Amino acid sequence: MTIKTLIAASTAALALGTAAFAENPTVGGAPMLQERNIIENAVNSPIHQTLVAAVKAADLVDTLQGEGPFTVFAPVDEAFAALPDGTVDTLLMPENKEMLQKVLTAHVVAGDWSAADIVAAAKASSDGFYHFNAVSGDALSAQVKGDNVYIIDESGNASKVIVADVDQSNGVIHVVDHVLVPE
Repeated sequence: MTIKTLIAASTAALALGTAAFAENPTVGGAPMLQERNIIENAVNSPIHQTLVAAVKAADLVDTLQGEGPFTVFAPVDEAFAALPDGTVDTLLMPENKEMLQKVLTAHVVAGDWSAADIVAAAKASSDGFYHFNAVSGDALSAQVKGDNVYIIDESGNASKVIVADVDQSNGVIHVVDHVLVPE
């Protein structure tokens, strides 16, 4: 094998490996396509039906289909089910639209923040937390524990990122296991 052949083979292997690495994770077994926006992918996720219903009730569909970029910490259906009885039904009532918008936008951050970006920011901080604001104005913090990233709301509740870096045409989704509750 000549050096030229070896270089060509190595380049091809690297390109294939990079393409495989860049593939988006599935969410709830559903493919998430990078060319789709946050809403287009969310409606295809079988584990985000409550979130999708809430986004529609809060009239945030157009916003989350917008240019962005947005980073969304997307709670799974089980996270909403874990809230106190009646909470979701109450939030979905038309008269509670502003409160629902506040809760949902507490899960959205301006910019396209990969898990690696969040981890690096948390590790670089003096207290081990990366402090940032959601578009709702609420304070969030990120902390790394072992191999896991946690997003912590203003009340001190931690939500584990269970699927990271689901790239979208207008940002990124990180699937989380709890609802972030603004004060």
